[in-house]
Amino acid sequence: MLVQPKRMLRMEAKRILGMEYAHVTLPNADDLYVTLYGLPFIEQLMPGNWWSDKDWFRENAVRLSGSSAIYRVRTKPVRSRAVDIVLKWNRMGQDIPGEEHLDNGYTFQFNSPFEEFSLLTELRESRRESPGTIYTHRPMAIYVPQERKDLDRLGRKAYKMLPIIEAHKELELDMFRSYAVIYEWIKGIDAVQATDQGILTLNDISALTVQMEEKVRQKGFLVHDRKPHHIIVRPKGDRELARDKQGDLLCALVDFELLKRTPEREEQRKRTKRMVYFEKQKDKFNHSALDYPPNLHPVEIMGVDYVHGNTESTKGKLWVVGKDPDLYDTFLPERWEVTPRVKLRTLSEVYHTVSKDDVQLVWKISNVGSKPDMDPFRERERRILKFGYNSPFEEVALALHLNARGLPTIVPLAIYMAGHKTEMADFLLDESRYTSHEDLLNPDGTPVLRRDRSYITLWGYWNQPWDEQDPKGPPLVRRMSALHAYRKKLIREEEYFHLKDGTRDKLMAVNVEDLNLNGTHFLVGVDADGNLIKEESGEPAIRICYFELLKRF
Repeated sequence: MLVQPKRMLRMEAKRILGMEYAHVTLPNADDLYVTLYGLPFIEQLMPGNWWSDKDWFRENAVRLSGSSAIYRVRTKPVRSRAVDIVLKWNRMGQDIPGEEHLDNGYTFQFNSPFEEFSLLTELRESRRESPGTIYTHRPMAIYVPQERKDLDRLGRKAYKMLPIIEAHKELELDMFRSYAVIYEWIKGIDAVQATDQGILTLNDISALTVQMEEKVRQKGFLVHDRKPHHIIVRPKGDRELARDKQGDLLCALVDFELLKRTPEREEQRKRTKRMVYFEKQKDKFNHSALDYPPNLHPVEIMGVDYVHGNTESTKGKLWVVGKDPDLYDTFLPERWEVTPRVKLRTLSEVYHTVSKDDVQLVWKISNVGSKPDMDPFRERERRILKFGYNSPFEEVALALHLNARGLPTIVPLAIYMAGHKTEMADFLLDESRYTSHEDLLNPDGTPVLRRDRSYITLWGYWNQPWDEQDPKGPPLVRRMSALHAYRKKLIREEEYFHLKDGTRDKLMAVNVEDLNLNGTHFLVGVDADGNLIKEESGEPAIRICYFELLKRF
């Protein structure tokens, strides 16, 4: 029986390790992740059209040579069109047969199916970086049957799977389910078959294998198991093989479960990604809203533009300041939440970290929804109790308001809402912000501010974000609160109070009041020689860093 998607069943767009997928959840709880290459053939790729009909599979599948379970399969025709595919069951978490190290000391492990597709696509796109093209078969889909099996049956080791799972925050990789990669079939024969047919000699395939390995290395990649079986050539008849215009053999590479980047490419990729991040931060409010991926949406909250989306790894939400969707992935929680951090304040949850993308970040758990710990019998503290803590969205709007009026602040980057529920005792709860924000909604209709969720704001460190870690920009400055600088004897008592009074006056000049101004609410910077960063006037440069109790007139 022909199995087709029933009006596409349950389908959603997913971005995993930089690749776009259409994720289809089938009625039997199987999952199918279809790439952009596979979308034109999505009906043929439904498992019922090639796998779950065992009679069809037995009659239309051919086991291919190799140490893994790999098949060539012809799908059932859909609208009179069938497709030849290659099905290979992924071996992530398994031991690699034979040696696991090359002579040069590189260590390999089997890629997950999503790593395999991501790396292969990067290899294919390398033709845009340098001359020469490496031809491969195209990755079409990843199939995940719903059945769960013991690790022994799957041949996996739990200790090998755990870091792989940790690297896949965009989805819940299940170590107890099988994963299959599906590629298009490339016409031709492998180099060994060409030798068996007398078209190539043993010397030919040896030279061809080394040549292909070198081409891959020149593109910045390594393959552990170089085999002539993985090189596809195309016979022309008369014991000849197809060649390109330069007379070189036309050949394609297959099998990428042990593909990895060279260390040099890894480092260059990090540098490039960092520089792209700096450039995009500069123009983040000037980006066109016409080319958003389906999982992201532009939204304006309190006059501030954000890129909004759901964080698949935590079931939370993320708002990235600006209009550029390319900045979104930089602030996903898995990029900064688990990196080493340093606590910056005694009484608040404020941390400095360097993200996995080498971006300097400060993140702070918001106090929104909790009553300030103030004495209601003191006039100043009673005013604070009445006002309450600003929401993260108010904080970001205030920071941009101050910057636009010439009062420097640390730079707001993003707001993250955790996916897990939180509860607060009634006597600690402040309802004011939930009431004032109740009409502020996300594109999906949910409220931006929820009582049962915690919020984290992400900020720059000291320099503008595009300067940090940028070799062409100003050197990285060590920041510290004015109070800390006084304790370190970098500023004298009279300077401390002068800076504090000056900060109050500057805030008042732009119609903003800090209801509890103290020396931890603004920063000074220290250079590599231990000297304070100064303005042209000779006074220490400052940055406002505290926004929870800022009140506009």
